[in-house]
Amino acid sequence: MKILLLGKNGQVGWELQRALQPLGEVIALDRQVSPEGWCGDVANFIAISNAFEQIRPDVVINATAYTAVDKAESDLEQAHLINCLAVKHLAEECQKHHALLIHYSTDYVFNGTDVLAWKEDDKTMPVNLYGKTKRDGEIALEQNGVSFLNFRTCWVYATRGHNFIKTMLKLGQMKDELNIIQDQVGVPTGAALIADVTAQAIRYYTLQSAEQKELLHGHYHLAPTGETTWYDYAQFVFAQAREHGQQLTLKQVHPIETQAYPTPAKRPLNSRLNTDKLQQNFKLHLPHWQQGVAQVLEELLP
Repeated sequence: MKILLLGKNGQVGWELQRALQPLGEVIALDRQVSPEGWCGDVANFIAISNAFEQIRPDVVINATAYTAVDKAESDLEQAHLINCLAVKHLAEECQKHHALLIHYSTDYVFNGTDVLAWKEDDKTMPVNLYGKTKRDGEIALEQNGVSFLNFRTCWVYATRGHNFIKTMLKLGQMKDELNIIQDQVGVPTGAALIADVTAQAIRYYTLQSAEQKELLHGHYHLAPTGETTWYDYAQFVFAQAREHGQQLTLKQVHPIETQAYPTPAKRPLNSRLNTDKLQQNFKLHLPHWQQGVAQVLEELLP
């Protein structure tokens, strides 16, 4: 099996390079031109088409995305290019080459007002432009007819890149007091878990009949079990840091409401994702969110 991975150096892409190795030949690209002359810049449609022609992949994994939520409010053209138009082009290429397309989306396709965990067929209604571009990308997949698996995730973190855990560790050493939002609920999702589930899904998919493969196509919610708020998430990070002997200057953490911390892009209050469909269709068991966070902290803390 030949797997083309796009966005190899992002939080999820980096972990995918590790997780995919046992499955077959992995060609991992980023926006730079590889030694073979291939370019994985999804905004460069000609380069992507050339890469498809030469590589002839069986599976394509799109780990690229425009993820600057607040910036998207003033940079809609670029966000739309990466999150929608590029996805549409990848779908067309995968359709042409009979390849399975694996894509990643977000809980931000929902409005965040419900109190239950979102199911895959719940009505989508993004509350910000980032969420709208991600939903537009999903619609491109649905309308193209391509064979796809789309994993919606939330609150992604990793040892690489910028994320909430790293920010909290840094602020905990700089500030005496912090205000953290406590009325947004979600599930911290590790890039390593996303990569491992992706690899398991591909492995399971390839073992199925053509009819069974057809039934597996579509949207899936991917997150660990449990739930938390940003406030409780931060408190868990600080407690773990202190257990590891990390010296924090932080004395107090104050819970605040979302309205007390205005941002250019509106955030959904409910980011819970119901993962029953993923676990049942791919015969998976998902760990509790604290396990993955603790593992990343083991790596990050001296």
